[in-house]
Amino acid sequence: MGFLKAFFLVFLIALSFSLPEWARSESVPFPPLVSSLDVEGPLCLCGEGVPIENQDIRERLEKELLLSLWNRAQVILWLKRAPRYLPAIEKILKRHGMPDDLKYVAVAESALRPHAGSSKGAIGFWQFMRYTGRKYGLVINRRIDERRNLLASTRAAVRYFKALHETLNSWTLAIAAFNMGEEGLMAEILEQETHDYYNLYLPLETQRFIFRIIAVKLIFSNPQKYGFVLNEEGTYPPLSCDTIRLTCPGEVPISIVARAAGTHFKMIKDLNPQIRGHYLAKGTYSLLLPEGSSARFQARFQRLFKQFLASEKERIYVVKKGDSLSSIAERFDIPLGALLIWNRLDPSRPIHPGDRLIVYPRGTKPHR
Repeated sequence: MGFLKAFFLVFLIALSFSLPEWARSESVPFPPLVSSLDVEGPLCLCGEGVPIENQDIRERLEKELLLSLWNRAQVILWLKRAPRYLPAIEKILKRHGMPDDLKYVAVAESALRPHAGSSKGAIGFWQFMRYTGRKYGLVINRRIDERRNLLASTRAAVRYFKALHETLNSWTLAIAAFNMGEEGLMAEILEQETHDYYNLYLPLETQRFIFRIIAVKLIFSNPQKYGFVLNEEGTYPPLSCDTIRLTCPGEVPISIVARAAGTHFKMIKDLNPQIRGHYLAKGTYSLLLPEGSSARFQARFQRLFKQFLASEKERIYVVKKGDSLSSIAERFDIPLGALLIWNRLDPSRPIHPGDRLIVYPRGTKPHR
């Protein structure tokens, strides 16, 4: 047993020297979880007091704080992502005169992940449902889903919070309504005859929601107290981007946009998570490009798009009787998935004789 302990100690020392500087700088030991519950008042959320002197309120807060601190890896990711996303959220909140604390709702809802999704269909940084997102100005269709766009979804969240606050006259209740829906919350207020969130019996998720946000605020306000010490080098930097307006005269492959910007397909998708699929539909878009790539982008794009149109005309295959997507893919020695992408096809829908498909036999697809 003594040998194993010694071996483990040597292993930990060696591991500490192999860690990056930002990780080795975390010299503050993790405090005991019990001492982490020493939360002193006064405590507020969006300027509204949290009555932690009430034993039930304190117990509910301690539960959410413990659950957050127990998942240390998740908290580290929150803190590392914060410099990338929170400054933009803070700027929009300040511009519209909204409480800065609302930014913690996005952390609690999505962990600052653009593609976060719930089993109920909520998507994006602020976890908008499809109907609510559209109601507050977001474009949501099979090609574009602005719930995944940081700036667009935050502006929609501001509009939603303003409407909720005007109705409920309380930021705490507005946040609760953001979670469960205003109709359901107002029905409970009417039935239970109280406007005090802390005295309302609500769906269990909403009963926990405010306390989860308060726990996030406590951790972000003093991460060192809870054993999280990350210097600037250890966090994810803000995205360095150029913003352009792109008018697509027809369907445009994202690979063309990437080539015109001198980057890769993945980079365009990562910078613009609202784009779904492989093509932009006809229309005008505001897009983010890697910093410095907007110079002469439009000229390169126009040239590449003309080349794309010309190559498509040369690669038309007319579907014949007895053809299937699988047989066509096999005949031209191409993956079936590629055939679906090039023609924006739904594999569940049949093709018919006379349909015109774009087909690039293996080795003939032009470099875009």
